[in-house]
Amino acid sequence: ADAGAQLVAITPETQKFNRRLKSESGADFPVLSDLDNGYALDLDLAIKIDDAKRKGMIAAGWDIANYNDSDSWILPIPATFVVGQDGRVVGRFVDPDYRKRMDVDDLLKVLAE
Repeated sequence: ADAGAQLVAITPETQKFNRRLKSESGADFPVLSDLDNGYALDLDLAIKIDDAKRKGMIAAGWDIANYNDSDSWILPIPATFVVGQDGRVVGRFVDPDYRKRMDVDDLLKVLAE
């Protein structure tokens, strides 16, 4: 906010779960629903989960169909985009490993430019 930026999160989960996420995390930014991963698919940032992985995820308690209200088993690839006021992407970080995210210092550097 100090740099004049606004954070927005986009998930494939329904608004019910996004509201819970906002409430439990105390997030003070919008959390939008990308139902059926339409936006992620448009950006070529989505993957189809195969049957073997799907069975493993369900066995581990991660039945995403319930959260996404969809049986498609498509997940977005985690990505961070910094979009300038002119609508152009001025920074980005994309990594299929959901545990890796854009470093905050890198994000702040892009905002300062």
